[in-house]
Amino acid sequence: MGALNVLFVFFVPSGGMDSINRQRCQALRRYGIQADCLYYNWGAGMQNPSDFPIYITEDDYETKQILDRGNYQTIIVTTDHKCFERFRNLGYYGKFILEIQGYGPKEVARQKLTEAIPIVNTHASALLNPRTPHIAALFNELYPYIPHFNFNNCFDSDHFTYQPVYSPQHPIIAWVGRMEDNKNWREFLVIGHQLSHYYPDLELLMFEDINLSIPSEREQFMQIASYLNLHSRIRLLSNVPNSDMKYYFSTVGESGGFLISTSKVEGAPQSLLEAMSCRCPVLATDSDGVATSIIHNVTGKSYALGDIGQAIIEARDLIENHARREYIRDSAYHHIRTEFGIEQYCNNFIHMLHSI
Repeated sequence: MGALNVLFVFFVPSGGMDSINRQRCQALRRYGIQADCLYYNWGAGMQNPSDFPIYITEDDYETKQILDRGNYQTIIVTTDHKCFERFRNLGYYGKFILEIQGYGPKEVARQKLTEAIPIVNTHASALLNPRTPHIAALFNELYPYIPHFNFNNCFDSDHFTYQPVYSPQHPIIAWVGRMEDNKNWREFLVIGHQLSHYYPDLELLMFEDINLSIPSEREQFMQIASYLNLHSRIRLLSNVPNSDMKYYFSTVGESGGFLISTSKVEGAPQSLLEAMSCRCPVLATDSDGVATSIIHNVTGKSYALGDIGQAIIEARDLIENHARREYIRDSAYHHIRTEFGIEQYCNNFIHMLHSI
């Protein structure tokens, strides 16, 4: 097949998509594939260093120059199926793969993928998702004649891993997400409030991208945090450089606390893998896409969305049952290395390119 050039396209470099794209572009290069990224708008992820091309533009003329110069055999577009026609009009004649890392609510996923049928059937050579059950089911239902590929994202556990840190004297519960309904920050605040009765020095550490928060949600967040008297416990951090997160996750792990994911629906959240690689245990809602990383009482803990009572039971067990906690920390790290390895991802990715 000769030299392979691929382009990953997404709206904005922020959060999980920025991390996923950085990791796989660097990984694929080890296997002889030149992988670049194109985003339509600036995002906070641009603060993270990169050693491969990252383009930021929505301009047609600039985009055409990038496409012509890059000589991309395949373009992997995350979510934005509408760009297929635009890129064709700009003179791109290579292959398209539509990737879905997650739409949030399941009804939104169905609506968007149904709307996309005419464009995707016309232009896409394949569909890709990181083993998210509800997305894979929609692929089978709506796109029976386009090849589907389902494999885990890659994660560089040699680079992003546990760091020696101080051990805080109080448990810290971390949360990563945007101030929006699907990330379910409300449930996090309620769980934090109830756990504070058991752990008076409990700290709540929230990581967000303030540029992507919804103003009305932020206003409600401030009101509810005040009503629950949580302001003195909450530390809100925005746009932390990705390289710093391994120190935060390692610290949370050493504190006796954990990362909690309260999302209503998830695709394949990168933050869970980052925490697990840093020996920070994870408690997550049973939100579909997390099943590839969280096996209950083996690689983490899960609870039923909305069941605050169960969440509290699982959280207390994670904090107080030291034998189970250490077993989960060890098992989670092993799981990351065996199921999300770079070699495994690149082999799957190359097989996909050769198959279409």
